[in-house]
Amino acid sequence: MPSCTPSVLPDMRSHTSQLDVAADLLALLGDATTEPRTDTQLEALTLAVAADLPVLLWGEPGIGKTAALKQLASALDLPLTTVIASVHEPSDFSGLPVVGDDPAQQGVPMAPPDWAVRLVRAGRGLLFLDELSTAPPAVQAALLRVVLERRIGALRLPPGVRIVAAANPRSSAADGWELSPPLANRFVHLQWTHDHDVVVRGLGGTWPRATLPRLDAERLPEAVDVARRAVCGLLTARPALVHRLPSGESRRGGAWPSPRSWEMTLRLVAFATAAGSSREVLSLLVRGTVGDGPGLELLAGLDRMDLPDPEVLLADPAGAVLPDRGDLRQAVLDGVVDAIRRSPERSRWDAAWTLLVRAMETGAPDVVVVPATTLASLRREDWDVPEAIERLAGVVSLSRRADEAARRSAVASGARR
Repeated sequence: MPSCTPSVLPDMRSHTSQLDVAADLLALLGDATTEPRTDTQLEALTLAVAADLPVLLWGEPGIGKTAALKQLASALDLPLTTVIASVHEPSDFSGLPVVGDDPAQQGVPMAPPDWAVRLVRAGRGLLFLDELSTAPPAVQAALLRVVLERRIGALRLPPGVRIVAAANPRSSAADGWELSPPLANRFVHLQWTHDHDVVVRGLGGTWPRATLPRLDAERLPEAVDVARRAVCGLLTARPALVHRLPSGESRRGGAWPSPRSWEMTLRLVAFATAAGSSREVLSLLVRGTVGDGPGLELLAGLDRMDLPDPEVLLADPAGAVLPDRGDLRQAVLDGVVDAIRRSPERSRWDAAWTLLVRAMETGAPDVVVVPATTLASLRREDWDVPEAIERLAGVVSLSRRADEAARRSAVASGARR
């Protein structure tokens, strides 16, 4: 009976050869480089990772959350440990009891899972908790200690381990759950969206490079001072913002203000200040920690902290440098008028008019209308009217006529209804 081996071996060699060629093609497709590129959401992610705060990336399926985490781990040279939260039991995070020889004397320790042991042995790494919104409430409860205290069973994760999670909105998650408020309040929430140019260039083989922010060692004390003044100043003026649990279930699963999230925000402001991060990056972070409303109020407070001192402007009004943004310029001029009100002197009043003229000549004229009207009301009887008022009179008069026209239009519109 003839052997079939000679006819089979060539086919096996052929198949093996084709698999090798396929592997070569896959390797070529996987080759990619990185380049420095402005990417606001990636910068926000790396800043939060540098600040050692847990981050939760929210985005639709297939948006690139997992790929971003893999690239981040590679760029930071951190071993990536991925744990799919939804396929684990609560005991996988709290630890399994291990009964020893004498439980009455030695107790019953909680044995951690193997991935936690590997992270502890490595001393550093990126723990990626994926599919968080599909984890049932019992698993979410077990994750509380992992995220906040960094403990799994009897093990404590070393400082070199960072925690990042990802979730799909409940509407697009498979058997999704709303995130519990205690767990949600432990994360910096970042909305992860795709950038067309980044995707196209990345598919062409070049992705943005993730790098940790470069902190300026000389600015560390200043950064802490700025963060504390901004957060404490806002909460002093707005005590209701210290803790405000949203009423809706879905909003409770996102960012909202609490003492814990304000502490996280303070840390992020300090890191962003020391790193010289853009306001766009800081906006993503603070709104992702305490919510849109409180976050925007904090950003407005930071803007006001950067405004020039009214007394410095009054000392040299002709050479004053005013903010370009209209709202900030308005705030500066209002501050100057308040300074005159507190200390009314003829020379200071004249200097304020010179400053208003400069504001009119270098920006939108309507910004000076309210400050000019208020400043005029502060005039004393023995103070001569400065020439600057004549240069502003037309702007104020025009604004008043426009307001009166708008008022008449509104009245007429109401009458027609």
